[in-house]
Amino acid sequence: MNKKLNTLDASMLVMGSMIGSGIFLVSSEVARSVGSPIYWIGTWLLTAFLTITGAFAYGKLSSVFPKTGGQYIYLKESYNSLIGFLFGWTTFLVIQTGTIAAVAVAFARYAGFIFPGILNDTPLIGDYITTQQILAATLIALLTYINSRGVQFASLVQNIFTITKIGAIVILIIIGLFVGVQNGWIHFEGFFAEPFTVDAVSNSSHSIGGWELTSLFGVAMIGPLFSSSAWNNVTFASADFEDPKKTIAKGLVYGSALVCLLYLLTNMAYLSILPLHGEADGINSYARGIMFATQDRLGAAALETVLGGIGALVMAVFIMISTFGCNNGIILAGGRLFQAMANDRLFFKKAAETNDKDVPVYSLGIQGLWAILLCFSGSYGALLDFTVFAILIFYFLTVASVFKTRIMQNELPVLQKVLFSAYLLLLVGIAGNLLWVKTLSSSIGLGIVLLGIPFYFVMKKTQSN
Repeated sequence: MNKKLNTLDASMLVMGSMIGSGIFLVSSEVARSVGSPIYWIGTWLLTAFLTITGAFAYGKLSSVFPKTGGQYIYLKESYNSLIGFLFGWTTFLVIQTGTIAAVAVAFARYAGFIFPGILNDTPLIGDYITTQQILAATLIALLTYINSRGVQFASLVQNIFTITKIGAIVILIIIGLFVGVQNGWIHFEGFFAEPFTVDAVSNSSHSIGGWELTSLFGVAMIGPLFSSSAWNNVTFASADFEDPKKTIAKGLVYGSALVCLLYLLTNMAYLSILPLHGEADGINSYARGIMFATQDRLGAAALETVLGGIGALVMAVFIMISTFGCNNGIILAGGRLFQAMANDRLFFKKAAETNDKDVPVYSLGIQGLWAILLCFSGSYGALLDFTVFAILIFYFLTVASVFKTRIMQNELPVLQKVLFSAYLLLLVGIAGNLLWVKTLSSSIGLGIVLLGIPFYFVMKKTQSN
């Protein structure tokens, strides 16, 4: 098959996979956790450092292992097939499919803003199935079909939607900065205010400092980290790119750096339009502020404040476009990962087969089916908690493998050793804090990873027979 995708396509896939629902939904929760603009922005700055550093490390690995399967191949070749399998296992059960489900739920949530009478979170069957969940499942099915029609078509869809949603974010940023200039940056006056946290149930608050601040800051990282995840998906489809040794590495760094910049500017735009603090029972979007935006739909709240109802409607449409494009990119890349595992006889045999367009349709189908089931497993927030801890485990193992593959060959400069070491220490701190504070959700993530060990040996035994 002729290589079809170039550096621009790689960057677009990275950006399209990263920019989805998170930047429009999670900042409210971050604000309630740390309560001070400096710490609120700080979570996004630290996330930017981790994301760009991780992308840089993955770019190095892509030049060593330019094969379809990406991160799975990096881990398998750097450690052993068990570690590679555990990544693929966890990606299938939690990381990839959980992200697809969460983004689809976010799409449906914003669709509910436009059609509240039809699409809402009121249960239809028992206490679980809602019209929003049904729409989320339908979206996943549609995008799975689109990606089954070939990588060129899927990439075209990806580029169109990525350009559109970048344009929407840029418009939001411009409007926000304009408002900031007009109102004298009034909401930035308390930028270094004392941090406090808000209880999500009672809406009561109290000042925080010391260890409690450090801990809550770490918990607040969940949203930004999730919003900045999925950049590694481009590595799964290495075989579909021209000169993957160079193309993937450039796409990872260019795409992730630009998205991180856009995220920082978007949050500055939010703070230019809305006060960080607000009232849970505020009469309008401005009164509720960033903390208490309705259903955390901060993007819609910001434009509603500036342009009224039409602004909120326009932003809701753009966010739906954003989540649509995000899921298209994630689905496009994920199928290649499971295909690589199937080729190693560590996944369903059918997942290795391709159609006449060289697309692993069975792999895509299995991925889509499980993601659809996860749509009915819980709320957007629950899906975030469900995935982030597991993501951190494999970020750590993958970046650590850079030392294993490069230092032994004396190819890693001292500055990069320091950079990657700082990255690994920060991940350990964040993951340890999540395990301590969010014990249940983090333990579930860890448990899913460990549960893969007996399944690995069962599959290996099956192979030998």
